Amino acid sequence: MIQAVIASLMWVLVISLLILRRRRAERSITYAAITIAIAMTLSVDAVYAPVDALLGGSNLGTLIADAALMIGVFFLGRGITKAAEYRPLPVRIALGPATLVVALAGLVTAFLLIDTGSTTTNFMLDLGEQPAAAAYSIIQFTYYGVVVAAMATVAIRQFRLRTGVQRIPAGSLIIGAVLGVSLSVVVIVMDIAHLTGNLQLMVAAGSLYGPLFLLTFVFLCIGLAGQPALRYIGERRRLTRTQSFVEQLTPLWDAATRVRPGLSQRDATAIRLEDPETVLHREVVEIRDAMIDPRVEFDPTNEDRHLLERAEAHLLGSDMR
Repeated sequence: MIQAVIASLMWVLVISLLILRRRRAERSITYAAITIAIAMTLSVDAVYAPVDALLGGSNLGTLIADAALMIGVFFLGRGITKAAEYRPLPVRIALGPATLVVALAGLVTAFLLIDTGSTTTNFMLDLGEQPAAAAYSIIQFTYYGVVVAAMATVAIRQFRLRTGVQRIPAGSLIIGAVLGVSLSVVVIVMDIAHLTGNLQLMVAAGSLYGPLFLLTFVFLCIGLAGQPALRYIGERRRLTRTQSFVEQLTPLWDAATRVRPGLSQRDATAIRLEDPETVLHREVVEIRDAMIDPRVEFDPTNEDRHLLERAEAHLLGSDMR
């Protein structure tokens, strides 16, 4: 049930990122979301059983899903660090391809040593008493713990550099990373307890697994979707404000071009088809040129001058309104 919820959550995140980040050249976060969504979908019992049957019914589907999840986590960590300037050496090592390759090699090796039997949707519960199975799970969740801990280091710095609502994505990533590390510790404890026959400890730790697993993905998804969502909202807000300034300055710009007709050689209709930011910049420059040209008489009112100053501040990104 938890896997189905997380898989649905991840596909919602994928759709959100495809919409919000469609113009971004950097695709690591999107690749991460897609890969993790596929991995979590393969982990849903109703999907896993027929897929593993097609693969021979020897739980090879588990290896594929877990490897895909590790690759997705790798892209996730890389995407987050690429968006930040803070990349200390330990973080670069933890999130580097070499670490992933070593972890995947260990995962595959451990899997090949497991007596996997026939298809089971409770892989570790059924096979966790085998040392190779315990090693398989420990390798996987150790990698997760290392990566999310490195992500937390970057997110903490981003949180400190931001203010207000801009802190929400980084804060969510920090919480998700802390939960992810906790989840990794819980799973490793479960693996060791199962291997040593301490079923009481395994059950006690297992009671934390479900909530931690779900909350980790919820907060990571909020953090991943939050930043592009805030960026999109900010862009739409700026566009609306830019269009408002264009509309307000147009009468003054028209007056400036009448007294100084050589200012604009292009058709006014063509100019209006340009990007609003470009149009506003043109209007501000041509109004200023008319104001300082000693050959013409052009003296805007104080109200017009104040509007012009606010438009200039908006273009420079220094307006606080």
